[in-house]
Amino acid sequence: MTPDSPTTIRPGEQLDQAVLQAYLDEHVPDAGQITTIEQFPGGYSNLTYALTTNDGRAYVLRRPPAGAKAIKGGHDVGREFRVLMLLQQAGYKQIPTPVAYCDDESVLGYAFYVMTRVPGVILRAHTAPKLNLLPEVMQRLSQSLVDTLVDLHAIDIDQTGIQQLGKPEGYVQRQVEGWYKRYEAAKTDDIPALDNLFRYLIDSLPVSPAPTLLHNDFKYDNVILNPDFLPDVRAVLDWEMCTVGDPLMDVGTALSYWSEAKDNDFRKSFNLTHLPGNLTRREFADRYGERSGRDVSNLLYYYVFGLFKNAVVMQQIYSRYRRGLTTDPRFAGLLTGVQALSQEGLHSVETGKL
Repeated sequence: MTPDSPTTIRPGEQLDQAVLQAYLDEHVPDAGQITTIEQFPGGYSNLTYALTTNDGRAYVLRRPPAGAKAIKGGHDVGREFRVLMLLQQAGYKQIPTPVAYCDDESVLGYAFYVMTRVPGVILRAHTAPKLNLLPEVMQRLSQSLVDTLVDLHAIDIDQTGIQQLGKPEGYVQRQVEGWYKRYEAAKTDDIPALDNLFRYLIDSLPVSPAPTLLHNDFKYDNVILNPDFLPDVRAVLDWEMCTVGDPLMDVGTALSYWSEAKDNDFRKSFNLTHLPGNLTRREFADRYGERSGRDVSNLLYYYVFGLFKNAVVMQQIYSRYRRGLTTDPRFAGLLTGVQALSQEGLHSVETGKL
């Protein structure tokens, strides 16, 4: 297996190496001299770069995309850095080490932070099928992902200061209403199915269990795996949406990414969970309930919310593309994805199935 490889930086997303070097010289003097800057091609949110220095050290830089200021509450790299600091102080080991955060936008034109690069493998939808991973390996790996989520939800938020990241009371309702407002702000086309999902989610608000830390974007391509022993999760990445609230919201979001062999090609194009050996969504839910001790009988609601949220995220990205704030060709067809996820959510409501 090969590590997740960065590549040439996309046009318009370059970093000013001289300015960045001057910043590191002042704030991280032992970082060394930057020899290469490359960009990780995956992801649809904050932009991620690989930095290599002359002494062989490897770092990762995260920054918001163009047009991020128009998205309220999104792409907050400062908050993501703060989360990593809190997790480090809490003794959680499966994260990159935070190194420096710069909120002075006069340096590079935007806030950014630097962390250590954790070596390993990130499985992505477009590369994983080429690796011909055996079904038994995928089964162990998918089980490991569930168990990692259970472990995250077991962190003591009261004794670690993590509770300051959010306000658990009324969390679900705020999320539903907040994501719908984001949709309205980024709206480009009429999508009645998404409006109908919003009404269902408001009319069916659940009673939440005790709050936990939430990652809010938990999936295969947000974890780094040991290339020699796949089920070993070395690090969990992309903490920008981390907060505190109903843990089943995290499970529902994870399930909304979890495509199965019977799903349409669009859903399967964004993940690798449809490959033979992976747990089904139902098996994921049952293993989580068994390992965490939480009641998952109402998980359908949270799964539908996950589809709803993902549709809005895609709409936000598509809106940036339509406004010319990014030329990334991957974004051109995302409106179809917004429509597909919205319809899938309504179908789940009608059938009662994950």
